[in-house]
Order: sequence, then C-alpha cells, then structure tokens
Amino acid sequence: MCENAIVQTEFLWAFEAQRPAIRANWEHLLRIERINSPLANPDTLVHLLDLTLNELFQGLRAGLPRRHSGRVQEAHCPCGRNPLLAYFAAGRQALREALVVAQAATSTLSADDRDEALARLDQVFGQIARREIESFCAICQFRQAAELTAEPVHHHAHA
Repeated sequence: MCENAIVQTEFLWAFEAQRPAIRANWEHLLRIERINSPLANPDTLVHLLDLTLNELFQGLRAGLPRRHSGRVQEAHCPCGRNPLLAYFAAGRQALREALVVAQAATSTLSADDRDEALARLDQVFGQIARREIESFCAICQFRQAAELTAEPVHHHAHA
C-alpha cells in the first residue's frame, strides 16, 4: 500500500468517526432551515439521514475516480418546493464542518490531500443529492406549471 493510500485511509477513518456528530449537526441544521412545503418537515426528513450517510461513506470508501470537471452539476428544481433542497443543503454544511475536524485530526494530510478530500466529498454527496432531488422533481405536480411560467434562458453568441 502506498503512503498516499495509507494517509487517505487514516483520513477516511477520522471522517467516519465523525458520523454521530455529522448526523446530529445535520439534524440540527435541518430543523433551522426554512420549511418550503409540508413534505419538508424535519421530523419526516430525519429518517433519511442514516440511509444517506450509509451511501455517502460507501461511495467514499469505493474510491471512484473524480470527474475532471471537479464538481457535480447542481440539481435544478423548477418550482423550488422540493423538500430535499433544504435536506441536502443542511447535509452539505454538516459534512463540510466534519471534514475540517477530520482533516485537523489527520496531521499527515498535505494541502493536495485536503483539496482532494473536499473534491471527493463534493462529488459523492453531489451525485447523491442530484439523483434524489431530480427523482423527487420527476413526480412533482408543480413541475409543469413552474416550467411554463419560468422565463426562457437566452444564450447570446459573443463575437
């Protein structure tokens, strides 16, 4: 095992050790988010936390290659009522806070390792968030009305 892999494994253990704190902070942040629909009730959404964290840590452990773009494109919700918007916004904040704590506990991480850890977290979490948000939007009764009233985006060619 190369030295970088050992450092990454040490970091992942430190990050996964933060799981109870991540879950508690995510729930706290979720409860202070503005509720944009009845389905966004934090008492309902907290039941997704463990499933999302399981999938996140599984994805991080899998060590899939990072996309060249560096960031996963954000999911788009035409009506803005998707309850998962607040759920994943709170999760992103809780995860990034825990990432800083885990990085501080892993003194052998280089600046490049820290950047890569953030990029991987953003990639894996972004893929989960996008999939879930877009799945919910696909069945939303407000989607068609929101798309009809949305202003068209015009792209202008630059000379």
